Amino acid sequence: MSQFFQIHPDNPQLRLIKQAVQIIDQGGIVALPTDSCYALVCHLDDKDAVMRLRRIRGVDEKHHLTLLCRDLSEIAQYAKVDNRQFRMLKAATPGPYTFILEATKEVPRRLSHPSRKTIGLRVPENPITHALLEELKQPLLGTTLILPDEDEPLTDPELVRARLEKQIDLVIDGGACSLIPTTVIDMTQETPELIRQGRGDAALFGL
Repeated sequence: MSQFFQIHPDNPQLRLIKQAVQIIDQGGIVALPTDSCYALVCHLDDKDAVMRLRRIRGVDEKHHLTLLCRDLSEIAQYAKVDNRQFRMLKAATPGPYTFILEATKEVPRRLSHPSRKTIGLRVPENPITHALLEELKQPLLGTTLILPDEDEPLTDPELVRARLEKQIDLVIDGGACSLIPTTVIDMTQETPELIRQGRGDAALFGL
């Protein structure tokens, strides 16, 4: 049975943030609000938690999971970023974008795409998510909260609780989120490629 924390969307209570991080450190799966949709997240280094997260979402190892990072310097630790890419990332972060980049050796091999060695990364603009990342002091591994065989993400924390309370460990109620997921940009080639149009304006990348 999952726990349910009501956390202030603008001024997150540190006590609850610390409890949420403890749940993540112990292998928990957490549903949390972001600047796009609700996401399911877990600890980057917990193999069992990552497998659970994939099972809940109904996706295999070819589906990109996303590293939710605190800032650009953390992105550069887990992905290879040249000066051109850095300038574009700086213009779009924090914000509702997910970037596909070549993974560094810091990323566990099981998390990167099995054939391309790429990883999805983002810097969300959400006070609750940012507070969790600051307290955890490393990225969270996450995926948009869309259940198998459904087209739209869950955006109401009460509905998330009703649907998933026996499968995940914590639901964070930070208010309703958008129905629109992040814009996904593949930056592994010379010219950025739009993979999915979402909340973020692709015009920032000339797309």
